[in-house]
Amino acid sequence: MSRRRLIERARTSRAALVSLVAPAGYGKSTMLREWAELDERLLVWVSLDRFDDDPAALVNVLAEAFDHALPGDERIAGVAALPMTGPGVLGRAAPLLASAIERLGVPFVLVLDDVHEADSPDCQDVLEVALARVPEGSQVVMASRRVPPFLSRLRLGGDIVEIGADHLRLDVDDARQVFELLDAGTDDAELRRLVEHTEGWPTGITLAALVARDGGDPVDVGGDDRFVADYLYRACYAGLEPDDQSFLRRTALLEHLSAGCCDAVLERHDSRARLRDLERRGLFLVPIDRRRGEYRYHQLFREFLLAELDRVEPGADTELHRRAARWCEEHDHVHLAIEHLLAAGDRAQSVRLVAERGLTAYQAGELAALTRWMQELGDEAIASFPPLVVHAGLRAILAGQAAEADRWARMFDAIEYDAPPEFGLPQYHSARAMVRVIMWREGLASATEDAAYALGAESPSSLWRDQALHLFGWTKQLAGDDGGAKRAFEQATAQAELFGNADTILLSEAELAVMAFDRGAIDEAAGHADRAMNVIESSNMHGYATTMLALAVSARIAIRRRDLATAERLLVSAMRDRGLCTHVMPVFAVKVRLELARSFAALGRNPTAAHLLHEIDELLRARPDLGTLVDAVDELRSSLEHSREVLGSSPLTPAELRLLPYLQTHLTIAEIGERLFVSRNTVSSQVGSIYRKLQVTTRGAAVERAGELGLLG
Repeated sequence: MSRRRLIERARTSRAALVSLVAPAGYGKSTMLREWAELDERLLVWVSLDRFDDDPAALVNVLAEAFDHALPGDERIAGVAALPMTGPGVLGRAAPLLASAIERLGVPFVLVLDDVHEADSPDCQDVLEVALARVPEGSQVVMASRRVPPFLSRLRLGGDIVEIGADHLRLDVDDARQVFELLDAGTDDAELRRLVEHTEGWPTGITLAALVARDGGDPVDVGGDDRFVADYLYRACYAGLEPDDQSFLRRTALLEHLSAGCCDAVLERHDSRARLRDLERRGLFLVPIDRRRGEYRYHQLFREFLLAELDRVEPGADTELHRRAARWCEEHDHVHLAIEHLLAAGDRAQSVRLVAERGLTAYQAGELAALTRWMQELGDEAIASFPPLVVHAGLRAILAGQAAEADRWARMFDAIEYDAPPEFGLPQYHSARAMVRVIMWREGLASATEDAAYALGAESPSSLWRDQALHLFGWTKQLAGDDGGAKRAFEQATAQAELFGNADTILLSEAELAVMAFDRGAIDEAAGHADRAMNVIESSNMHGYATTMLALAVSARIAIRRRDLATAERLLVSAMRDRGLCTHVMPVFAVKVRLELARSFAALGRNPTAAHLLHEIDELLRARPDLGTLVDAVDELRSSLEHSREVLGSSPLTPAELRLLPYLQTHLTIAEIGERLFVSRNTVSSQVGSIYRKLQVTTRGAAVERAGELGLLG
């Protein structure tokens, strides 16, 4: 059925955003397809699924869709190649994508289907920022089963056309057309009763027409979703052989059906042929890759089958999920294996896999997935497997979540665990010692002891020895043994190259660059810095906390070489994301700010250098025993004494830097507080402080000023 009238009204409205919101079965996707056929503008189509409910994944899928529709655009390609984590998504990637869309230069229609699949607060914030600057002549058309939260905030601007279930309901004339198209007979009285009974739900009326065509009474269609199941059962399921019924309902717990996984779950060997046969019989199987035997069930049919599984074989899903998890793990689909184990309630096996996946998940930019797994596991399950407790603390440290990091640190301090390490996991006491060094809570002497223990515990074949070497280098350096530190960092790099640990290569090369620069060996420093920057590019690590020192020292080298444009670009990136480096990683946080302050001092921008010294002072109040770093800070402070008058002003604190990206949105103060897990009063105080420091009085002005300063992308 055509929705051309609705489409033309929305197309000619000049509204930048068209919102199509209705429950399942109202023909939203069908309307989007008709729109795509009618519109002559550049078409950018994105169908979201639950794996896109992650800020970084969402930005990537949007950027890749634009890149596919309009290849060659450097701005779009730059965003598509820029996986982000944490606040870097909202603070950098989303505004960069918005800017690239604004400057596309070609009228387009961006179709976003199933927006409800990306309804987490973080994804909604990303959508609000990324779609905030749609150029005139272009439109975003999005379909969702529920009103996206960010839409209510955008209504204030009024540049929206909203199409809801009331617009999509079928009346008697529409229902008559459906019955005629499906060669189903009925009379007007039955149609009126049907439309009233179904409240015009298109799928319900369509199913009723199919019932009528098969000789049934269309008005028998029930008043809720149960009638869909009744029809599917009668028309598609009841006539099947019991073996076919079992195959369908048992494989319904798989979101994507592959022949191999179906065989494993069902303990049979004919799934490829069975899937092809079921597809030929029109049983709501949608092919993904016929050659490889990969399919998915139509969503409504899958929901029906899962209900049947629960009705006919209550409790069977637990073992089926376990079988699916084993197959996924054996075929290196660790993410899916974890999902199946969690669905099976198998916490013991889940914690092992999450712990094994922890390091690579961080390196792959999968912090959101790691966080979700840990939330589903819960503190009790995590505490039952102490190596995962250490991972939880490390994840919080690297994400800049200071309170969470402190909470996990207190937990693993109280745990004793003597089991031998499994492959890919560090020895527990060694891992705990390494996190203690990173957090540096008890000063240099304790950190030195912990670093030495970790280094001794991790053998040359350990995947974690490179990190132990790097942290051992820290303790040597802060104790004044620069030679020992240099050897440790060099060994850390060599060890990391054996196992492909990009983080350690990046961190150790950055440390070696700083040390070489301080000795006056600029060419040597540049070589180390270049290797660190190459790791960032090749591993797509933009926006990671671990990149900050490499950015800062590279800027310092660029300044010495009078490449001020490069220096400015690097400084903007490091200044924007330095809020990730908090007091729970104090050595690194101070090193980053010290290098940045030295760079700004070299540029003659003493006020900014002084601001960074204030940030360092805050860190030193929390962690005062940082050895020779304190001396380095005092040395820089002495060199800035002639600019003491600027020390009275304050920079944006890490907490304020975390809040800043949310000023781009229409979130209320209370809603921002919910995002950041702080009170409304705290947010209000921080917003006021940001206004004062940026010398502005409105949110819009703060965002504009922050953009000028490079604090937002």
